[in-house]
Amino acid sequence: MTSTWTATVESPIGPLLLTSDGTSLTRLLIGGDPNPAWSTEPCAVLTRAATQLAEYFRGERTDFDLALEPAGTPFQLAVWQALREIPYAATMSYGQLATRVGNPRASRAVGLANGRNPISIVVPCHRVIGAKGSLIGYGGGLERKRILLDLERRTSGHEESQLSLPGALT
Repeated sequence: MTSTWTATVESPIGPLLLTSDGTSLTRLLIGGDPNPAWSTEPCAVLTRAATQLAEYFRGERTDFDLALEPAGTPFQLAVWQALREIPYAATMSYGQLATRVGNPRASRAVGLANGRNPISIVVPCHRVIGAKGSLIGYGGGLERKRILLDLERRTSGHEESQLSLPGALT
């Protein structure tokens, strides 16, 4: 039986539930309650993740250096990897992301994979927007998505709070 460690970290968008298998981060959920069977003993992976998240929210970190082990289908894993390649403070449409994973007609499937991302923020699904630059779809709620995008723009020197237009990464 695989052990699971858990920690809850406070953030500007609410509590974040982190889980680890002891070697990798396996989940980062906004809100949520830990399973009572999960260990709350200290775990180096979760300590490192909590430190990096605090740095991110202070505007001191633009990329995460964590071992990740999300559970998903091969297509979901490809989408989540492509999400990690969207630069800090940039956005991309679902269609652009579908093209990036090699299936330009799969924007809906990309949206579903995006919605099932188990490691929010670190795998930055909040950077995916609608085809016309609109703020749509985020499991943590659109207000949290806006907060994350605004944080990234503000700390990267892009003060304007407008979403990127489709076509190119900003």
